[in-house]
Amino acid sequence: MSSSEKLMQVIHTQTEIAKLGLDLGAVMQFVVDQSLSLVEADGAAIELAEDGEMVYRAASGIAASQLGLRLKIDGSLSGLSVMTGDTMFCQDSDTDPRVDRLACQKIGLRSMLVMPLKHRGATVGVLKAMSAQPDKFNGSDVVVLELLSEVVAASMYFSAKYDKDELFKKATHDDMTGLANRALFMDRLRNTVAHTKRKSISAGLLIIDMDSLKQINDAYGHRIGDAVIIEFSNRLKKVVRAADTAARLGGDEFGVVLAPIENSDEINSSIRRIETEIKPPFIFENKQHLLRASIGSAFIPQDGTDPDKVMEVADHRMYEIKGKSKDLPA
Repeated sequence: MSSSEKLMQVIHTQTEIAKLGLDLGAVMQFVVDQSLSLVEADGAAIELAEDGEMVYRAASGIAASQLGLRLKIDGSLSGLSVMTGDTMFCQDSDTDPRVDRLACQKIGLRSMLVMPLKHRGATVGVLKAMSAQPDKFNGSDVVVLELLSEVVAASMYFSAKYDKDELFKKATHDDMTGLANRALFMDRLRNTVAHTKRKSISAGLLIIDMDSLKQINDAYGHRIGDAVIIEFSNRLKKVVRAADTAARLGGDEFGVVLAPIENSDEINSSIRRIETEIKPPFIFENKQHLLRASIGSAFIPQDGTDPDKVMEVADHRMYEIKGKSKDLPA
């Protein structure tokens, strides 16, 4: 991609970010998605510094499956960038002593470019471009990534102008519904799976897909569809326990981490509570809308001890249920 083409894509990125408004989580995900082509990276991530750790809050490409990954600030190149406020290059992760080598091998990266993100004068995270090839990035990539980091920093400022705590809430919660977003959900799921291994306890996972939302959007428009999503989210909040994590994973997809639980009966009880709560029709602007959903589940550790595996199990079961109910009247 030529320099002029890259500049045009950066301008396009800024325009699209303006449309996303104050939804910082969506902004961060959009930026890492755009980073792949802008600097010809194999992966990209935004990590935020939280409680002595660097946490993957947005990720794409080879890093996409690492949402929620946590690295020690004092044991990673991202942490070094946060502590110094400087841009960092890694030419080869196999030989660079500053990197978390195991994490690099897990992701499959050999070189990276790490750009600090600053909020109200403090470095709060990094934008990272990754490549499976050694010595991939150069000075021109720094210029492009710096432009993107400034866009993210501006979004941080306007999303949470004065409060650092509010900044992290904006980065980890869905702007429309107030539920956890996918990044926080994966973080909680990873922590829960790790906790079940250490403590020999059980947990549950629900993947929930709203039924008939497309038909509502087609018939009444996205404004009504958004109202239905918000109502569904509010009802979901009412029935999950304080210890659980309910999230909007994107569009009409939701997830719940149930932790801890004693047995699989608690998963079924949770599903029944959700189904009972969403059963009454939603009346909006004198029109009645049904809030149906297909719910798949996984029991941890019986269904797996890897976050991606248990997500796959619950997702597969959700689609099986959706397939059985597709002939129900709208």
